[in-house]
Amino acid sequence: MMERARMSDVQSQFVKTLGYSTHYIEMGTGRPLLLVHGGGAGADARGNWEHLCMPLLAHNYRTIAYDMVGFGHTDAPSPDDFAYTPEARVEQLIAFIEALELGPVDIVGNSMGGRTSLAVAIARPDLIGNLVLMGSAGLDRSMGGVLRALTEYDFTFNGMKRIVEALTHDGFPQDDRLIQYRLDLSLQPAQRQAFGATMKILKERGGLWIEDEEIARVKHRTLVVNGKDDKVVPVSMGYRYLELLENSTGFIMPHCGHWAMIEHPDKFAHVVHEFLQNRF
Repeated sequence: MMERARMSDVQSQFVKTLGYSTHYIEMGTGRPLLLVHGGGAGADARGNWEHLCMPLLAHNYRTIAYDMVGFGHTDAPSPDDFAYTPEARVEQLIAFIEALELGPVDIVGNSMGGRTSLAVAIARPDLIGNLVLMGSAGLDRSMGGVLRALTEYDFTFNGMKRIVEALTHDGFPQDDRLIQYRLDLSLQPAQRQAFGATMKILKERGGLWIEDEEIARVKHRTLVVNGKDDKVVPVSMGYRYLELLENSTGFIMPHCGHWAMIEHPDKFAHVVHEFLQNRF
């Protein structure tokens, strides 16, 4: 089992790029590893990474997790003046890597964070080292099914509970503290507006897809992790990534939904570490 870094070592910081401030947390020392959260309501670096997966990875890496624009404690500009498009999140990640002088950096992206990381690998391959895609968006061309829990989120406790249930496997024990934490973040007025604008654009575009030929341009070493019980990104999409990405390796996790880092933090951290150490 991997050892955990001490939680007291977490540092909360901000960096200003593109006219707004991005919040990030940092833990550990050594080779940099960047973690990118998904796009569900109330998502942020702390809720997705800090208490479970991050301390395991930070024992071996300088582990950094940031809040995407409009999420967590990063600024959430008014949708009247800012377009919450996938391109805006790609621009944020590029600017963040450059501001912290991290590139080329190993990166782990979950869901919308995976899609964002993949798009940076396409646009700026020089900034990315090894790539880990966990339940990654990018192939989906529909916002139906369980994603309605996100697109029709009503900003209530039960509404957030439906999101967490959609993002985890059926046997996963629900944690009211996690649900309340995400609910509180989602109710911040600016973040609430930003989330609504984000979902509106995704529905208009029919998902977060990237053209297959663009995905196939990525030549980085890539680890594709998919939960066998992922209701958002079915395991078939994980196999499709393996077909498209020339230098990819796959790991399919049983009894796992969309949140491998929360549902199986020890196993996920171990698999990521072994991959980054070129052991498979």
